[in-house]
Amino acid sequence: MTMATYRPTWDLALDPLISCKLCLGEYPLEQMTTLSQCQCIFCTLCLKQYVELLIKEGLETAVSCPDAACPKLGHLQENEIECVVAVELMQKYKRLQFEREVLLDPCRTWCPSSACQAVCQVEEVDLQQPQLVQCAVCNLEFCSFCKDVWHPGQACQENLPITSVLPGETSSFFENDDDDDVPIKRCPKCKVYIERDEGCAQMMCKNCKHAFCWYCLESLDDDFLLIHYDKGPCRNKLGHTRASVIWHRTQVVGIFAGFGLLLLVASPFLLLATPFVLCCKCKCNKGDDDPLPT
Repeated sequence: MTMATYRPTWDLALDPLISCKLCLGEYPLEQMTTLSQCQCIFCTLCLKQYVELLIKEGLETAVSCPDAACPKLGHLQENEIECVVAVELMQKYKRLQFEREVLLDPCRTWCPSSACQAVCQVEEVDLQQPQLVQCAVCNLEFCSFCKDVWHPGQACQENLPITSVLPGETSSFFENDDDDDVPIKRCPKCKVYIERDEGCAQMMCKNCKHAFCWYCLESLDDDFLLIHYDKGPCRNKLGHTRASVIWHRTQVVGIFAGFGLLLLVASPFLLLATPFVLCCKCKCNKGDDDPLPT
């Protein structure tokens, strides 16, 4: 990444202006930043806001080039990110990257104790089977698959709320007659812990982007209209008023109807334009086949 140094204003006026692909503004070279991996250039302010937004939202991958049409699909290097963000955000970025490395490493996992959160090693003997993992910090023994207390000879109880009390946690935090009010559950798809402190019952896992119902853990990936909350045990448990649900459905239906209407209006014009396009293409091909004059 290249960042030019300051020069007097009268000297900058002689330089050509460069367009930023993000804000479409034109700036002198001194206010632009060039990415070393793909050579794409943006104004420093836009790049700073772009990187800060990704880090604050908890990015899951490397910071990619802001240009969606980047020919090299470049990424920002760590030193480039450090040049445009504050120290606190840079520390958060490094922590997010480390958490992702642990998540993708089959030989490492997090200690499930909320009071510990240390990184534990998993033996490479048989990663396809549940293993006993002992945390080196708090000495907690847990299952490498379901992260529950180690249960030799028993199958993992998947898709169930956390009921076992871990070191540093009180039993009153989990004791409840109704599992609907348990504050922590596991994502039914990737099995990571999810805590719900407020909001509606439509949940989306931050790790795998899976949408599901908090109460019954049923998938909501294809339920755009939230019909799931109109019947069954989760009826009227969404957490929104009936008016807001109707307004949401009206918006979704309106979007699909708008696309359908646009396609219906554009279809006759496409049919009329097809013969002209084919005719022009035939003429071009015929012109290419004609011999050169001698």
